[in-house]
Amino acid sequence: MELGDLFRIILRRWWIIVVAVVLTAASALLFGQLAEAEYTATADVAIVPSRPDLGLTQAAKYLLRQYMTNANTRAWAQDVIDELAYDMTPQELLSRVHFAAQEDRMMITIEVEDYDSRQATEIAKAWAEKLKNWRDQQNAELRQEDRVTAYPLDQPAVVQSWPPGKTILALAGGLVGLVISGVVILFIEFLEAGIYQTPQELERKLELPALGAIPRAK
Repeated sequence: MELGDLFRIILRRWWIIVVAVVLTAASALLFGQLAEAEYTATADVAIVPSRPDLGLTQAAKYLLRQYMTNANTRAWAQDVIDELAYDMTPQELLSRVHFAAQEDRMMITIEVEDYDSRQATEIAKAWAEKLKNWRDQQNAELRQEDRVTAYPLDQPAVVQSWPPGKTILALAGGLVGLVISGVVILFIEFLEAGIYQTPQELERKLELPALGAIPRAK
């Protein structure tokens, strides 16, 4: 298909594109209004060696994932549930909590997803405090120079993670509309393949002059 043909198709079928984009964008915005909001609370816990020693720092980096593994257990989840007096199982709570170790920043990030922003914040804060207390207990058995301390950097930050903003929803809906309209237009053009609307189209396809045309019936 030549570029000129594509341009002529768009001029002839532009209304299909407009209708599809408007409908899908409006549907996406309506979905955003009706969908239940989900929030993500994030707590950052710094892991700090007691002295600026390369060996201790490297050991602390190596142990970051072990600390994260210890925190991501049903026992810890049950402790958080008991502390906050929530009505859920450890498995349910663990399905909402995600951990990430950032070795370059010597930090463990705790993310909690929940439909209640206050509850997500409380869980993230409680888990970060438990990690700090666990490290304090471990340090009690070590010499001062061998200790690795954990402490929360700030209060957990909470943001709405779903649904996305209106602009993103409208753009996503519009893109879906473009795809749908493209498929519809290609299907219509396929059905009309070999049917020429004007003498000029016939002359262009067959490379022969049109000697006459049957007038349209009223």
